[in-house]
Amino acid sequence: MSNPAIVVSDLVTRFGDRLIHDGISLSIRHGEIYGLLGGSGAGKSTLLKEMIMLLRPDAGEIRILDHNLSSISRADASMLRQHWGVLFQGGALYSSLTVADNIGIKLKEYTGLPEKLIREIVQVKINMVGLPPATAELYPAQLSGGMVKRAALARALAMDPMLLFLDEPTSGLDPVGAEAFDHLILELRDILDLTIVMVTHDLDSIWTIVDRLSVLGDKKIVAEGALNDVIKSEHPIIREFFGGSRGRIRGCNGK
Repeated sequence: MSNPAIVVSDLVTRFGDRLIHDGISLSIRHGEIYGLLGGSGAGKSTLLKEMIMLLRPDAGEIRILDHNLSSISRADASMLRQHWGVLFQGGALYSSLTVADNIGIKLKEYTGLPEKLIREIVQVKINMVGLPPATAELYPAQLSGGMVKRAALARALAMDPMLLFLDEPTSGLDPVGAEAFDHLILELRDILDLTIVMVTHDLDSIWTIVDRLSVLGDKKIVAEGALNDVIKSEHPIIREFFGGSRGRIRGCNGK
């Protein structure tokens, strides 16, 4: 595909009198893992929610798979949602449903597949994210934090999406679990040819799996590009984000 998967142009977002985004623009290519970085309150998760049509910007344009979200019809919006999966920060699994039912919910809503086939697809997705088969009959409260993330990822993959949106996917995980989750994301991207947009603060994830990134700050995008190019910027927000002891240590031992 020659056109970018996602294009954001001159986006403006306000919450009342508070300006969140002041004319931001970025482009995400097919097949890449793209990071949205920045300090708390920089508008990263807000931008992600605008991309998945949970919030509407005040001005500007977001195009996803050549659809303009500001003028998209209800029918086309419903169709477009079937082409992406979302992993929310806390997993957002339905506590009253089993893992299998959580994963299968979109298949039941958007397809006319028989129940037996849906159960088989659900088990494939459970296996795909590295969970034991018996996890299907457990409830979210019975899962560890890492298992919740994987179950939520399996749900995001249920419809075989082209796009995957991840909001702080490794938050709350120990270093070993976070590293394993990073490698899982890389494997799935390569196997399924996914385009992945990821909000993260995790410096290890940034160094390990992100192809390109944007750093948000001061209501703008202060840098965009490959990590090795972005970290050369002298912008104070870039210096603050990557110049601390953790950033320096990870950079010395990075890719």
